[in-house]
Amino acid sequence: MSAISTELSIDKGGKLTRLEKRAIATKGRLASPWASFAAIVIAALWTIPTFGLLITSFRPEADIVSSGWWTWFTNPNVTTENYDEVLNGSTTNLSTYFVNSFVITIPAVLIPISLALLAAYAFAWIPFRGRNLLFVAVFALQVVPLQIALIPLLTTYVKWDLNGTFWTVWLSHSIFALPLAIFLLHNFMKEIPSSLVEAARVDGAGHVKIFFRVMLPLLVPAIASFAIFQFLWVWNDLLVALTFAGGTANVAPLTVRVAELAGTRGTEWHLLSAGAFVAIIVPLIVFLSLQRYFVRGLLAGSVKG
Repeated sequence: MSAISTELSIDKGGKLTRLEKRAIATKGRLASPWASFAAIVIAALWTIPTFGLLITSFRPEADIVSSGWWTWFTNPNVTTENYDEVLNGSTTNLSTYFVNSFVITIPAVLIPISLALLAAYAFAWIPFRGRNLLFVAVFALQVVPLQIALIPLLTTYVKWDLNGTFWTVWLSHSIFALPLAIFLLHNFMKEIPSSLVEAARVDGAGHVKIFFRVMLPLLVPAIASFAIFQFLWVWNDLLVALTFAGGTANVAPLTVRVAELAGTRGTEWHLLSAGAFVAIIVPLIVFLSLQRYFVRGLLAGSVKG
């Protein structure tokens, strides 16, 4: 690993590479006082609505419908009945939907990663006719709105008698995620020095051994970054889940039930606010605990040295 680090960080003359010079210049610009001030302002504007929703989730229903959340500071009144009703109420009971979200999200993350790793390796290191054209076609699929594919996919699932099952959501999320996953992992693989691959070939390694022994250990940041991105996307998704899984309790994820908590007349704000914070607990933990891999993986595949 020390030889790899040395090859990535310095050139033959012992000087900084263009990638490192660009990183140092970017760090200097981001460390300026104006950049810090802008970041603080953006963070405040982003956090205030969420903070207001958090306060609302702990306010009694009568206070929510009669005054804004900011009045809580002058008349603090806290209750946990909203969360108790959301988690244990006979008409809400989010526990089943919580499990459904895990059942939907985990395969919808693993399937596209597994397929994208194989495709990205082929595009990066296996020469074949039409490779560049096919890669451009895969990349171009990112600009296709997923909304236009919902009706054709739903029609296909009905013909295959898969509608209303987890398979429809797994397959749909995997299809929509593959172009970005292949693009991200391909760019990361191209950053790996070709000398490592050539050395493995000299030692008699084939594509399978190169993929598992050389590539995968170096691809951990990129895999983790896409896994986090896909996990957050699938966990927070409502459109795809509502279209293909429906609103049945045995298949629908947490987002579908949270959307229903507002009630038919939009008056159940005390339940909606509490349910929203129950829904964001898992993605918040995932992102905060793995954010360093997310940033590292995105940056590693986004620039060329």
